[in-house]
Amino acid sequence: MRSWIGLWVVKGETMSEAGAKGGAAAVPSEAALDGLFESLSNWGRWGADDERGMLNHLGPVERAAAAAAVVDGTAISLAHDLGIVPSAENPYPAHHHMLAAGDARCDAGIPGYEASRDYFGAHVHGLGVTHIDALCHMFVRGKMYNGYPAEDVRSNGALRNTVLSFADGIVGRGVLLDVAALRGEPWLPANTAITVAELEAAEQKQSVRVGRGDVLLVGAGRDAWRASKGGGLNPADGMAGLHAECLAWMREREIALLGSDGISDPMPGLGIPNWPFPVHQIGITGMGLHLIDNMALGRLAAACAERGRYAFLFTMGSIRVPGGTGCPVNPIAVL
Repeated sequence: MRSWIGLWVVKGETMSEAGAKGGAAAVPSEAALDGLFESLSNWGRWGADDERGMLNHLGPVERAAAAAAVVDGTAISLAHDLGIVPSAENPYPAHHHMLAAGDARCDAGIPGYEASRDYFGAHVHGLGVTHIDALCHMFVRGKMYNGYPAEDVRSNGALRNTVLSFADGIVGRGVLLDVAALRGEPWLPANTAITVAELEAAEQKQSVRVGRGDVLLVGAGRDAWRASKGGGLNPADGMAGLHAECLAWMREREIALLGSDGISDPMPGLGIPNWPFPVHQIGITGMGLHLIDNMALGRLAAACAERGRYAFLFTMGSIRVPGGTGCPVNPIAVL
């Protein structure tokens, strides 16, 4: 029996047992999450100066082995378009304007040189932009990952745990666990807390096992839900995410990175004092687990189901922003 599994009990059953039977997710106490933060901490695990966290599980051996997951070479983007119009889902859209359009194509003053140029800037975090969270994005009690003080994130950017810690890109084996399909639903209801039992049931159904160095993607059907709403969602509608018990499971499996079609935490949340979003708080700050939020997983889920294969080559580059707490990304799955 795992040492952490007794943290949540529902009528004499463990959380995983209750989840396997389709029961409602138990709500952990504040004290239980306090203890989980301490027990799952990776501070110092890879040295006092580490800024990569669980990406340390993904090295040259794992990257080379990931190439074996490519069978037919189909490439699928896992990002949404960068929105430039305000919406409930994306109230702070990207700024995009032209510096030189077709009617000013000769403005460079160089004879024969005709070109268009543009500018964009983006609010990185939120519910409408596909982005990665760097380890300086979250704090718990004034500390970020590996014990660095919150004051190391300044008005001109962060000194540590920035997006530059993965500036060479993230390439490895990706694994999609489609929990919506497991439940036989187009999408999971708002505030659904996905359990360890469901992750393991998805593994069994899909004939795949999450292991060391993997990029774990968890699908809750948000793309289908968005489509049913005419292409947009209101954050007030909420979304599904992982129960806090999944944190220990992911640490045991030694994954490198977690992504989802939501923010990996249930929304609006389970109402736990001081732990509104434990996957963000404990995962990023305690474990050093980078998160990719708001991924587009609908096409990938359909392609995996068609092929009966849920492992693939995952590749993602990031914008090299010194001091950045995150950045918009366009992850690619190659099947």
